[in-house]
Amino acid sequence: MKTTAIDMSAYPRRAHFDYFRTLQNPMLGVTIQVDVTGLREFCKREGCSFYLAFMRVAARAANAVPQLRQRIRDGGIVEYDACGTSHVELRPDGTYGYCTLYHDMPWWEYLPYAEAERARCRENASIEEDDDVEGLYFVTSLPWLHYTQLIQPTAGGDESNPRISWGRFEQDWQGRWRMPVTLLAHHALVPVTGLEYSHNRWGRRKAEMGGNARSLGT
Repeated sequence: MKTTAIDMSAYPRRAHFDYFRTLQNPMLGVTIQVDVTGLREFCKREGCSFYLAFMRVAARAANAVPQLRQRIRDGGIVEYDACGTSHVELRPDGTYGYCTLYHDMPWWEYLPYAEAERARCRENASIEEDDDVEGLYFVTSLPWLHYTQLIQPTAGGDESNPRISWGRFEQDWQGRWRMPVTLLAHHALVPVTGLEYSHNRWGRRKAEMGGNARSLGT
């Protein structure tokens, strides 16, 4: 993926950027309950993986927000034109590996591609990432837990990959299926108001793409 360097001499949050890079825990997180009724119905009807469908929706929504595509590098900021995802695949022997997926293709191409990559990862004995780690979103799923808050391990410092996590969906009193979704981002790149903006924009984009399941075909 291509990157563009941000001009730090003209960067309006330079002082904040320098300060938050010094913190031991510079990450900000927020969790919302996302309505996945339309996406769940689509996957059930088509017999396809909800996990892969939602990962694609979330990644494409994140890529619509420039701050989530930015990373700290060599004391400055670079912005990717698009980012893939890295998630864990469990192997039959009880170990796991990291699977990298890209989501910039039509749904009918994406599904067989993603399933093939998952199978390849399960057969590979390596624990190493197979691509540019810096340009990835780190994805976690907790399908057995409908949570309200989530704390994730991070390396701290300049490690600035956003984390996207979700839990088990449950039916609310209106009969809608809602799922907890967490976004974690580096404070040096995304301010408090920016995180709210990013999550709102990310959430709206997810709603547009997941609420109208036909958008998966694009």
